Amino acid sequence: MDQQQNQQIGKLLDLFLRWKAFIVFTILISLPVGLLVYLKTQKVYQATSLLSYQQQKVSPNNMSPEIEAAIREVVSSLTQIVTSRTNLETLITDLNLYQEARKKLPMEDVVELMRKSIEIEPSTLGDTFQIRCSGGEPDEVVKVTNALAAKFIEENLKYREEQATETSAYASDELAMAKETMDRKEAAMRDYKLKHYNELPEQRQTNVSQLIALREQYQLKQESIQDLEKTMILIQDQVSNRRKLISSQSDLNVEDSRAGTAQAAQDSALSPADRLIQLRGVLKGLEVKYTDNHPEVKRTKKQIARLEESLAAGGSPAGGTTGSVAVPVRDSADPVILQLEAQLKNVQLSIQNINEEKESLKKTIAQYEEWVAAAPVREAEWSALTREYGELKRHYDLLVSSDLQAKSMLNLEKRQKGSQFKIEDAARFPEKPIKPDFLKIIGIALVCGAGLGFGIPFMWAFLDSSFRDVNDIETFLGVQVICAVPLVLTDKEKTWKKRKLYLGTGTAILLFLCIVALYAYFWRRGLIVV
Repeated sequence: MDQQQNQQIGKLLDLFLRWKAFIVFTILISLPVGLLVYLKTQKVYQATSLLSYQQQKVSPNNMSPEIEAAIREVVSSLTQIVTSRTNLETLITDLNLYQEARKKLPMEDVVELMRKSIEIEPSTLGDTFQIRCSGGEPDEVVKVTNALAAKFIEENLKYREEQATETSAYASDELAMAKETMDRKEAAMRDYKLKHYNELPEQRQTNVSQLIALREQYQLKQESIQDLEKTMILIQDQVSNRRKLISSQSDLNVEDSRAGTAQAAQDSALSPADRLIQLRGVLKGLEVKYTDNHPEVKRTKKQIARLEESLAAGGSPAGGTTGSVAVPVRDSADPVILQLEAQLKNVQLSIQNINEEKESLKKTIAQYEEWVAAAPVREAEWSALTREYGELKRHYDLLVSSDLQAKSMLNLEKRQKGSQFKIEDAARFPEKPIKPDFLKIIGIALVCGAGLGFGIPFMWAFLDSSFRDVNDIETFLGVQVICAVPLVLTDKEKTWKKRKLYLGTGTAILLFLCIVALYAYFWRRGLIVV
């Protein structure tokens, strides 16, 4: 196995030695060919401008575009505007670019050609981005790059102002619609409150407390009436006893004749209304002691009924219980009786006033009971009416804040105090082209020359059918070779071979020096840029 490898290596060395002149020639000739390709290739220059995105120093809100969109999104949007056909066509016309291309191609193709030469790349670190423009003329790419940078600044200001204007207009329209809705809702709520204020759920506890207090007042009024009626009965008893006392002290001679009529005189001394009040007091005292079937109770009720009928008819009561006997002058002039009668009238007036107050309290209690009973219904109606009010109020407050912020942003943009693009590094005249790459072209030329120099001998060896090795003959004929006669050179042939080697080496060296001189010539003229 080692012998076969050695034989293969020997064959390769022999092959390279036989083709060494060709290999060296192709490698050397590839150098001027590469130089020629480099010189013939059109030079492409590139100018670069660095822009930064300056955040606004005054930020009254959180609606500014730099917060709503990242720098990449802003640059992407403005890139579409700056590289639009209208802007590029204007730029081509103003700077008189692509003169030859405009003669041969329509403007759409020229614009597309220029668009391909423009590269806008946001930076991965910080709010910066670069604008690059490539072209065959250095001064043109500088002008185009700076013009694009200025266009970015101009379009950014215009874009931000338009965006702020649209945002402000939209916020104002939304606020107007929300305000109209809120006004209608609040008007309906206000009308409902004015109509059913005392029946609303928040008034229920107050109404209940007030109702309890009114009922207590009503009960106190009732108790006051009962106390006054008892007082009235006591006063009537005192008046009756006083009159009896006066009657007993009257003329003793007529005592027997007037004994039967003493009670009638006593009764006639009272007015029908006072007598009615007295009988009602007596009836209440009897009802406490006896049932309704007791004879005394029945008799008293009949007397009360006759008095009420008599008072209703405007006459005096019928029957023998009361007569028309006049009250003695000394009875009516008695100061004690007059005082008691005055007290009795005051008590009756107080009872009448308290009854009127009771009726008023009764109506008020009924009103409060109605309000308390209506509270659950009003609560359901109020909940349905105000169900959407909370969300409407929050939405309205948000729109008010947004409208103020949008107007502040619009004012900032009109005064050009918002976020702006700033040229940090303007495009400069490119001294070295980015294309073609000298070292890359020469390297490719050398690789191609070496490939050609080594490839052709391999192909020739593959196609050559002559035998150059004993093993090849034995393999081909299948017969063992007994001996082989080596190549023997004469002295003349050896001398010629040496001369040929020296001549070839000198020629290669001379060719190499010529190539070096050629490279140096173009280098000194500035046609080669590394």
